[in-house]
Amino acid sequence: MEPLPLRLQLQVLIYCCNIVSLLMRDIYYNQDCITGAREHLPDKSVDLIITDPPFAINGDILHKHYHRKEEHVFEGYVEVDQEEYRDFSIKWLHEAHRVLKDTGSMYVVSGWSNLLDILLALEKNDFEIINHIIWKYNFGVSTRHKFVTSHYHILYCKKSGAKRVKFNTFCRFGTSEKNGDNSSMLYNDLEDVWVINRDFKKGRLRNKNTLPAELLKKMILYSSDEDDLVCDLFLGSFSTAKIARSLNRYSTGFEMNGDVYDYQLEQMHNIERGYMLKELCSNGGNPHHNQRKRWTEEEASKVIERYNAIKSAGLTDKKAYHLLSMEFGRGYFSMMNIVKKNRRA
Repeated sequence: MEPLPLRLQLQVLIYCCNIVSLLMRDIYYNQDCITGAREHLPDKSVDLIITDPPFAINGDILHKHYHRKEEHVFEGYVEVDQEEYRDFSIKWLHEAHRVLKDTGSMYVVSGWSNLLDILLALEKNDFEIINHIIWKYNFGVSTRHKFVTSHYHILYCKKSGAKRVKFNTFCRFGTSEKNGDNSSMLYNDLEDVWVINRDFKKGRLRNKNTLPAELLKKMILYSSDEDDLVCDLFLGSFSTAKIARSLNRYSTGFEMNGDVYDYQLEQMHNIERGYMLKELCSNGGNPHHNQRKRWTEEEASKVIERYNAIKSAGLTDKKAYHLLSMEFGRGYFSMMNIVKKNRRA
């Protein structure tokens, strides 16, 4: 039997990859992420990774430092020995690199105590840090002889050499939206210091440490599209999976604690797919939606015609370029260049 032509082989491969991706959607595994990823997640199958690995700081007794009551917290928190943390980080990040698409990105939440181990493990596994984000939360451990720790690190990464990863700049705010002090809501949202309060879940079953919904929503909206596959290698309270479902994304991941896994898996059935999309504030969108499209002679002619009309009304070049930018969906300097090019001609 003759082999299939190369074009058909590629089509079959793409079809099989799509089938595998569909099978992974909203499937979760009660096992460790290193073994589980090898068994269940194919290469380059995940669009976005958001994960909050163990911090190796005696997480099972954190409540003593925070003076928290533990009657509503799941028992059996799985910690990692300090001596093994770097090797552990290298191994799970190896799997993360393997399963992440070239256009995908990853957010790793880390405390400061073992941040060096995470950074070295990222470098060893050929990840490149796009942003080192500081998440400032609303309370920390009370101290008398040193400063209060009230932040976490979030390492926003891509595969080294990846030219461009998915990033939805205008998913939350438009360029014209302003705060009360007239500052740009978009600019503030894109700064690398995030002030986001923790969620309080008084009287409800929860994990030791749960990332707030607002934090997860921000990462998922900026770095994925609807129907993408989001992976959390350390599911914990399934917060990533719940927010992903709420934003009409699919998810997968791993949780070793059997009691937590069984309880949270049941809770997933109560999440209405996509319901958070209805709550998102409308924004001005991307005013430069044509900025990567190839110029045509017809479009260039229309720009010049419109420029001449604006100038005949007595407006300045600066105002003309701004209006053209908004009307034609291209950048300010793009408008300037096309006009100057026409003048030289």
